[in-house]
Amino acid sequence: MGIVDDGLNRAVQQAFTRPIPKSAGAQMRYLVKQLKGTRAVARQLGISQRTVERYVKDQIRRPRPDLAQRLAVAVRERWQPRLRAQARKQAATSRGVVIDVRARFGFTAAPGSTDDARLRHITCALPPQYAARLFNAQDAGASEQQLRDIAGQSLGEVYFQDGGRRAQGLAVEFTDIEQMEFDL
Repeated sequence: MGIVDDGLNRAVQQAFTRPIPKSAGAQMRYLVKQLKGTRAVARQLGISQRTVERYVKDQIRRPRPDLAQRLAVAVRERWQPRLRAQARKQAATSRGVVIDVRARFGFTAAPGSTDDARLRHITCALPPQYAARLFNAQDAGASEQQLRDIAGQSLGEVYFQDGGRRAQGLAVEFTDIEQMEFDL
């Protein structure tokens, strides 16, 4: 996982209508229901099947910190899948996404222009076709660098080139990401 991948996942999680279960027992019961058995949950979390059963019966209430984190991540990945898919579809077809990024931007442009990279903080609404490119690449298992390249190209086309109305031939270099957030 990386900055772009995590940011896209957090943006989609904002569409959830119900809170994720808080207690370890409730989270474990949810996973058992989703994965259809305690054995599959035990294999997923790297614990014994008996330990899963004890969490389900609330005989154990407080997991170790590393197990608590793995448990929360596993539940969050599976929570409200239809709402997650619907939010992604709306962003990719009608709404688009808003990207808020603080990163270093450099340019390759015509001779005589400055191409020194500098740190910028940009908030920009990306149209649906760019959101679709990001989500499709994420679904296809693109690496973090590929997702960064797509985000950089999208920002270059929408923000710097204004959809092709200015700065033709400008190639935007997108590096040193300090912070990146997405909103649907």
